[in-house]
Amino acid sequence: MKRVVRALACVVLAVELGLAFSLVVGVRPPAYVEAAVVLVVVVEGLLLLLVFRRGGGGAVKDVLPPTARRLVGHEARVFGSLGLWVARRRHGVPAGADPFPYAKGQASMMYAFAFVCVVETFGMWALLRDEPAIHRVVFFLDVYTVLMVLGLHAAAVTRPHVVTGDMVRVRRGAHVDLRIPLERIARVRRENRFTHTQAEGELHLDVASQTSLTLELREPVRHHTLLGRPRDVVVVRLHAEEPERLARVLEERLTRARAEPSPVAD
Repeated sequence: MKRVVRALACVVLAVELGLAFSLVVGVRPPAYVEAAVVLVVVVEGLLLLLVFRRGGGGAVKDVLPPTARRLVGHEARVFGSLGLWVARRRHGVPAGADPFPYAKGQASMMYAFAFVCVVETFGMWALLRDEPAIHRVVFFLDVYTVLMVLGLHAAAVTRPHVVTGDMVRVRRGAHVDLRIPLERIARVRRENRFTHTQAEGELHLDVASQTSLTLELREPVRHHTLLGRPRDVVVVRLHAEEPERLARVLEERLTRARAEPSPVAD
């Protein structure tokens, strides 16, 4: 069953790419080709529904390759962040936790980029009015790009760094989310860096090419890149809008944890 679903997914992807190319060059495929594509998509959807009913969401995940799942998950988080941004809510900030935002440093750049994309959208809309097929494809891609840019900034706004009782959660938008137990932090160093050559074992979460805090770890923490490649991290450089307060909160939590007596066996 899984092999059939994967094969159909590859067929749907290849056919959709072919249809997109034909629309771009201004050639509409015959009606029977469009009907066949619709039929394959419907069958694919029914098979996915059958897999879900038999094995749940985990079974559907097993059907898709890991890289595809990660990319789809990233886009889902980006567009989900738009809803959180509109609702003025934040992701992963429980009651009693200390959030530390970092998105202000990139706000002007992201808004400028979004404005340029909007201008380009209207420009292409005006230029391609006499080419309906290409016009629709380009307009869809332009609107998607604008929403993606706004979603990337919304992800940075709604997903701040978070310090809880026994952990610090460092993030950058929707594609980096690393949980570091406080017991693994050896040193918190306040420093501003504007150049970043990422060495082995280092993770740089710079915003507008700037980091303002460095965490040195006693033990490595496993980090997975956007495409799933694992890395062991012993140094984390990050940016926060209030780096002094973040450093102070971390030092207080570390001092409190070290002062607590360790349990003694009977």
